[in-house]
Amino acid sequence: MVRRQFDLSALRDEIAQLRDLDLPALRERWEKSHGSPAPKTVRRDMLIRSLAYRFHAEALGGLKPSTKRQLRQILDATRTGTEVPVSSSPRIKAGTRLIRVWQDKTHTVTVLADGFEWNGSRYRSLSEIARSMTGTRWNGLVFFGVKPRSSGDKNAIGQRGAADA
Repeated sequence: MVRRQFDLSALRDEIAQLRDLDLPALRERWEKSHGSPAPKTVRRDMLIRSLAYRFHAEALGGLKPSTKRQLRQILDATRTGTEVPVSSSPRIKAGTRLIRVWQDKTHTVTVLADGFEWNGSRYRSLSEIARSMTGTRWNGLVFFGVKPRSSGDKNAIGQRGAADA
């Protein structure tokens, strides 16, 4: 796929213009974009969505290689009737120790095969441990630094002040 250069307003305009096209014009845009005719059974709304995604991917980049690989595994599994474990969160090996300093106290969590251990108790999730430590709801993966905080979520790891060391 060759990336075309877009500024964001041009990309938005091009995608917005798709809604004004009739079905034959959408099919023509599909063929120009994909290099093959649009499937006959694909409805107008899906053609618009697919073309919008295609323009977005060409302008700004498509899926990460790891996501493409996982989708290929899922597709192969559905074709062969086998199961593929799908995980939306990072895997942490059993035996790993996660260390978090909270309010001047160091907390150590041990990753188990089926959960986590903290202060002599077993927990099903890191979020449960973070809640027990802080008294408030947290994304456990973010709280323990396993996963980075999303840029749009300013409170994902709490207030960064004296209380959060």
